[in-house]
Amino acid sequence: MGVRGLHGFVASSCPHVCTVVNFKELAERHRSQHPGGTPTIVVDAMCCLRYWYTPESWVCGGQWREYYSSLREFVRTFTAVGIKLIFFFDGMVEQSKRDEWVKRRLKNNREIAKIFHYIKSRREQPGRNMFFIPSGLAIFTRFALKALGQETLCSLQEADYEVASYGFQNNCLGILGEDTDYLIYDTCPYFSISELSLDSLDTVMLCREKLCQSLGLHLADLPLLACLLGNDVIPEGMFESFRYKCLTSYASVRESCDRKGNVILAVAEHISKVLRLHQGEKKLEEMLPLGPNKALFYKGVASYLLPGQKSPWFIQKPEDVVTLDKQVLSMSSDPESKQEFPVCMDSESKQKLPVGTDPEFNLEAPMCTNTEVKQEDPVNVGPEAKHQVTVVLDPEILKVARAQHVQAESYLVYSVMSSGEVECSNSLEDATDQALPSQAFVYRPVRQRVYSLLLGGGGGGSSTGPAVKEWFVYSGNPLRQPDLVRPLQMNIPGGTPSLRQLWLSQEPGIQAQRLDTLLACFDLSSSREELQAVERPFQALCCLLVYLFVQVDTLCLEDLHAFIAQALCLQGKPTMELADLQLDHIDPRAVQLATLLVRGLTTLVLVNGACGSPWEMADFMPWHLFDGKLFHQKYLQSEKGYTAEVLVEQNRSHVTRFHTLKSVVCKACGKESRPIVSRRHWRPHHAAPFIVFFGDTQAVQAESCHYFQDRVNKQVSHGCS
Repeated sequence: MGVRGLHGFVASSCPHVCTVVNFKELAERHRSQHPGGTPTIVVDAMCCLRYWYTPESWVCGGQWREYYSSLREFVRTFTAVGIKLIFFFDGMVEQSKRDEWVKRRLKNNREIAKIFHYIKSRREQPGRNMFFIPSGLAIFTRFALKALGQETLCSLQEADYEVASYGFQNNCLGILGEDTDYLIYDTCPYFSISELSLDSLDTVMLCREKLCQSLGLHLADLPLLACLLGNDVIPEGMFESFRYKCLTSYASVRESCDRKGNVILAVAEHISKVLRLHQGEKKLEEMLPLGPNKALFYKGVASYLLPGQKSPWFIQKPEDVVTLDKQVLSMSSDPESKQEFPVCMDSESKQKLPVGTDPEFNLEAPMCTNTEVKQEDPVNVGPEAKHQVTVVLDPEILKVARAQHVQAESYLVYSVMSSGEVECSNSLEDATDQALPSQAFVYRPVRQRVYSLLLGGGGGGSSTGPAVKEWFVYSGNPLRQPDLVRPLQMNIPGGTPSLRQLWLSQEPGIQAQRLDTLLACFDLSSSREELQAVERPFQALCCLLVYLFVQVDTLCLEDLHAFIAQALCLQGKPTMELADLQLDHIDPRAVQLATLLVRGLTTLVLVNGACGSPWEMADFMPWHLFDGKLFHQKYLQSEKGYTAEVLVEQNRSHVTRFHTLKSVVCKACGKESRPIVSRRHWRPHHAAPFIVFFGDTQAVQAESCHYFQDRVNKQVSHGCS
């Protein structure tokens, strides 16, 4: 993340930019300088996830109790010295950063493949050098922090801009994160999460003023430098030849610097000694080889300008003032600051581009970019090279969705309604195991019904509503374009209630309607009575298990036993006991099963929010229902044929609950013609064929989609045991 090569350059060539500081001392100084004020740190939570996740085990699906405890300790430590924390999470991926997002997802796929290769060859978890954050960590961290009483906000774009803006506008003590973009923004001080010692509250402050001194630049030059070096908006290759020319004419090459370091010094010198000679006389595009990349370049530079800030590299004229995209200026902490309505979905979208010095770059003029999606809908087949739908939504409902999004109280709902585009990052899934489909396919029918609910749907099984662009990571998906996924009509007795009813109504019986709608999203209306009889928090778990076992015919009775036993044994188990749990070995199938369940819990967050929250969110937070190591232990025991009594650790009340929950799941699956059988009773047709992907063609991708969609809807014709 951030500016290419800048982190390494600062660490190796400009160590004086980094200063060790103590948060307690900084807070005391802040209070003396601002009597009555509270020292506040803005936290870029997405940068901090890997540093917050301290449990030793990570490959088994997440040690959620341990993680929750570590978050609680983090908050407590800052609170004890009178520092307020405000956490920002990424809420959307900006279109200008989609290519970078895709690049990282594909890189993650390669890392995950290495993890599974290691597990299969060693039968153990890889070392921390191969660490990959558990699936769903970002989503559940939001709810964990809210449960801990923290102010938690979700951005309306990439979070770094809103973090920098909040710190700048609210005179904050600083920003805590790990992103060199915070060295570029002209905002409050930037502190490193990776260098933080929680025991002493010491960390490293990276000083942008000292960086400027080293480079011979002004603070206002840093956005220009960042874009010339390459960042999340400007591809690194765009100015490669320009940087080479700078380097060849650079007279002060340092032997102490590597090539990237000298490139940074050379570009900085070019800005200070060449470009600045003509600054104010010539337009920037006349001094740089921008060519067809002019609009993107200006967008990149402008993206660093916070509210009220201007760039000296844009020629300022009264009749041609540089203005920023209104969306860029919107603050997630102010739900009233921006009211927006979706007007263009799918292949055509209106975007405002940042500006240069002429009307061509006036951001107030909408510019329609036509990005054709030439891909068949992988679920409801119907080739569409270009699919444009205009949706007019209830402004009050959209406002509610936006407020819930900003306050981190929902997941994906506002993205669907405002842009018709959603994404899901990598999951720990084994690309070579074709017996278990990707979570992206398993839960797609649920998402389709949610789309119908949020965007309005037609009848006849396949909705006439607009297709939603899904950027979901799964094996064989090159992510060259999104999957176009159409809404799927729900079957609810009495019809589908409106969002006004579900979200705003206080009428008697509305809670029952909300629950009916939630169950309909999982296509489990026929099991309402059985599921309602289950005690909290196991209602949500049983709903998820029934759906999973109906959809995935390679799940067996032993898997069900492991899922139920771990949830029961988790109740009341001390965190330290979970941390000390040792496993005989790591099974790759159990790793992927854990991913399926945890991604199911994130899907429940989406559905529950879309339906007006018929269930308490706490009921399906993983620290109440799932522990990776504990599940892995129960899975290995169940595979060996352990009895229910042994699986639930000889706890009599757990034994009774075990059989009750098992009966509920088996009965509900039976209604869907999906009896659950032991693996010992499986027939050969349960073994899935192996699919080889010859290239990344759309045809192969579509074929794989159809194959897995067929698999998750297949039903088994055996008796339940």
